[in-house]
Amino acid sequence: MFRILVDRYKNPVAAVIKGMLGDCPEAEDIGQDTFISLFRTLANFRGESALKTYLIRIAMNLSLNELKRRKRMLAKNVKMDSPENYVQLFEKPQQENRELAESINMALEKLDSRQRSVFILRIVEGYSTKETADILHIPLGTVLSRLSRAMSEMKILLANEN
Repeated sequence: MFRILVDRYKNPVAAVIKGMLGDCPEAEDIGQDTFISLFRTLANFRGESALKTYLIRIAMNLSLNELKRRKRMLAKNVKMDSPENYVQLFEKPQQENRELAESINMALEKLDSRQRSVFILRIVEGYSTKETADILHIPLGTVLSRLSRAMSEMKILLANEN
């Protein structure tokens, strides 16, 4: 049965993790840790949300923990206009959009992790505002304000690229 859950949810979990961390070696580890965590906590799952929501929440939390770990490591070693445009680029980055997609990914990495998590879930992965709020355990208004700030910041970051 657990194999069925992994097969069913591995792609959405991987998409969220890669959206948060980028395509890096840690992403695969976080994906495996997500399912291990699900296995360990499945008995505690109360069914207040969909299982997919619960699993994505685990993936998001582990991704955020990894971002915090990176930030700590870095500290120790210190020396766009509309959502639809982003969605189209993430769904099918074409050859002519590759450079712009790379710029968007670089800009995403510069966002605060709270803004990035909302942006990834809401814009890139297409979760509804309510689903995003449920996954992140934050109010709907917070999702909307973080998304608005993320969009504004992305617009500035992308404008500075050119």
